[in-house]
Amino acid sequence: MTRSTYRELKLLVRRHRAPHAVVQRARTVLMARAGSGTIEIARSIGTDERTVRKWKRRFRSSPTLVGLEDAPRSGRPARVPIHVRCTLVRLACERPDNKKTPFREVWTYASLAARLHAETGHRLSTSEIGRILRFEEIRPHRVKQWLHSSDPEFATKAKAVCDLYLKPPPDAVVLSIDEKPMQALERKHPHHRDRQGQLRREFEYKRHGVAALLAAFNIRTGEVFGQVVPHRTANALVEFMEEIARKYPGKPIYVVWDNLNIHYDGNDNRWTAFNGRHSGRFHFRYTPKHASWMNQVEIWFSILQRRIIRYGDFPSVTVLREKVLGFIEHWNRWELHPFRWTWRSDKNARRAA
Repeated sequence: MTRSTYRELKLLVRRHRAPHAVVQRARTVLMARAGSGTIEIARSIGTDERTVRKWKRRFRSSPTLVGLEDAPRSGRPARVPIHVRCTLVRLACERPDNKKTPFREVWTYASLAARLHAETGHRLSTSEIGRILRFEEIRPHRVKQWLHSSDPEFATKAKAVCDLYLKPPPDAVVLSIDEKPMQALERKHPHHRDRQGQLRREFEYKRHGVAALLAAFNIRTGEVFGQVVPHRTANALVEFMEEIARKYPGKPIYVVWDNLNIHYDGNDNRWTAFNGRHSGRFHFRYTPKHASWMNQVEIWFSILQRRIIRYGDFPSVTVLREKVLGFIEHWNRWELHPFRWTWRSDKNARRAA
């Protein structure tokens, strides 16, 4: 046994995630090298003597870590050559070529089989295509969406928001503010349960108007302050902010919100004038462009959407307003809590309790 192999064996037996059987074989070899007998090794490891002799003999014939792995089993040879499988995986991981596979943006098993036959000459059934791709955990018919922020000041704005979450000023109020458009939808027929007890929701619905929720989430306490207005306009937002100013009199208020047009001054300098009326105690922090997920009130909006709006039945905007405001009251009384907000990226990890 070479020194390098000995060091690799010592490292192998210390790995927590290495396969148990391979670790036991490595311990067998190391104990044999130290002079332990077959019976002693079997008792120490918890196996039988035949197994110890087998792996001592196997390692003697191939004194490397490869010698500790299971030998290839006999059986029917693979029907699909390895180069065909690799070609299939490569095709499934790429978008269809419009020249070779016209008028197709997403692969199907049938189109993959046709393209694979054209490139390799091997024709596989759609079920075989599916088995290979499921084994590789590849789903070419599913496309995930993502949105890249092109904001040149992304790092600066992100740091300003995260610093507010991690180390808010001691005497200040930090609020995450945003607007949520809502529709009052009434199902034409009531929900019912099928024979298996699963809830079924009627697909058809009637529209009864729209509304917008203006909400402020206090990152220290988790308290939500909200108003339901007919439309999310600049004037409605200014009136909402006036209510916030009255709710927290005399305290510095830091506002985190996104880059919606009504969040900026505009031609009438609305926020400069608003801040002037309140002695400059409002400080505005903007999330980076296309990064409104950094606003904690979005988390609360998702709770509202799942609990109330998604499966709700609203015969009028008034009913929608009552249920939303009722949920805010319920939240502040029984479920109020701050979020453990986490943002992880390749270069850093920022957390807020």
